[in-house]
Amino acid sequence: MLQDIVMILVMSVPMLLFSVYPGLKLGDYLEEKYNIEEGQKRKVAIIFTIFFTVTLSSLLHYL
Repeated sequence: MLQDIVMILVMSVPMLLFSVYPGLKLGDYLEEKYNIEEGQKRKVAIIFTIFFTVTLSSLLHYL
C-alpha cells in the first residue's frame, strides 16, 4: 500500500507538465464567468493542477 502511494507521487512529477495547462484554463474560465479575484484564481489553478496530477498518476498506475 505504501509502495503504491510512493509510486503514484513519483509519477506525479512528470504529470505536472500535462496538468498545468488545464489548471490555468480553469482559473481563466472561472475568472471570466464568476468574476473571481486574482488570488482565488491562483488557488483554484494550483489545487486543480495538484488534483489532476494525482488523478492522472493513479489512473496510469492502476490501469
